[in-house]
Amino acid sequence: MPETVARLRHHRTSPTKVRQVLRLIVGKDVADAREILRFCERGPAETVMKLLDSAVANAEHNDNVPEEELFVVRAFADEGPTMKRWRPRARGRGTRIRKRTSHITIFVARYEDDELDRRRRREAADTQAQRASRRRRVAGSQRKAEREAARAAEHEDHDHDHDEVEVDEVETDEVDVDEVDVDEAPAEASEDSEQPSDPEGAAPGTPASSERDQESEKK
Repeated sequence: MPETVARLRHHRTSPTKVRQVLRLIVGKDVADAREILRFCERGPAETVMKLLDSAVANAEHNDNVPEEELFVVRAFADEGPTMKRWRPRARGRGTRIRKRTSHITIFVARYEDDELDRRRRREAADTQAQRASRRRRVAGSQRKAEREAARAAEHEDHDHDHDEVEVDEVETDEVDVDEVDVDEAPAEASEDSEQPSDPEGAAPGTPASSERDQESEKK
């Protein structure tokens, strides 16, 4: 099984931090490894991603192996040279600062034929299952839409019938009100005519007219 390698030397990160990221992708195929690194929140993840792309490009260009058949065989980080720096502290003392570096190496290789056949069969089965699941979801969505449309049409018919009943009741009430107004109007007019507003224009025989007659006789 031929292997293709990509190396990065003197990376300004400690090997301990880089190894935590490399452990996540060892044994994974290229697609899964990229997905893991894309969502990894550790600092060296971006650098490891670039190094993985370089290893895949070397395999495609030098060994003529397609990307779909590659996986990460092993990956490791060795300690590189450490740079010494000094930081002033209290009482004139100095503290040493160690700036670590690392050498990162990633090996990719092609899957065996048996493994490739097994993965292809599994992908085909997954694709068929996904298509069947999608058909079921589409059919369920269509049935749900039909039920909602029928429910909405039934609700609209019920509202239309209810509106017609209310219109009939309103028309009946208006007719009754008009009849009552027509019947009561003459009665009110007669009552107003029977009670004069001016006492001087009262008819004979009323108390107001008798008082006027008595005053005229005295004069």
